[in-house]
Amino acid sequence: MTQQLPAFLSADAQTSFTSGDFYLRPLVLDTDITLIHDWVNRDYAVYWQLQNSTVEQVRKMYAELIALPHVQPFLGFYNDKPAFLVEFYKAQEDRIGEYYDALPGDYGFHILMAPVEKRIPDFTFQVFQVIMSFLFSDARVERLIVEPDARNEKIHVLNKRAGFEYQGLIELPEKTAHLAFCKRKEQAVS
Repeated sequence: MTQQLPAFLSADAQTSFTSGDFYLRPLVLDTDITLIHDWVNRDYAVYWQLQNSTVEQVRKMYAELIALPHVQPFLGFYNDKPAFLVEFYKAQEDRIGEYYDALPGDYGFHILMAPVEKRIPDFTFQVFQVIMSFLFSDARVERLIVEPDARNEKIHVLNKRAGFEYQGLIELPEKTAHLAFCKRKEQAVS
């Protein structure tokens, strides 16, 4: 089944994206929600703010998210195994656009890694490169935005390594967050 994606993603991104051993495809509620429910309830997923949620609560949240015209969650695979969840959004149409002067070419993402079965050095950075390549493959994407929880030290290190420049703190209803941007030319490649 092919899912129709929001217009903010290019036609090439409408079904899948492959890069080396990685593959991205739109989240499919009926087949993916049990897996996602497990991930968001793990201790390491505390910043996802879905701890102690039920499968139905997670299903409802993702059904509402998928219904938004400016957001699309994808499931990422590594060697054909689910490895991460990523939510893409067009910043100008998202609530984040109320916290800074969002431009038409600003696109953001949220990422949640699968539980680690076997540690692979630099794996999360590789995932970041795949996600950023996916977004930058659309010519309309000029700048990427992230707004991680200020307390999440691990993600700040990763964001900076990937080329994001931190601009300051913002107060969102659920968290204090860093606002960071990465332009196409600033994307780290190694």
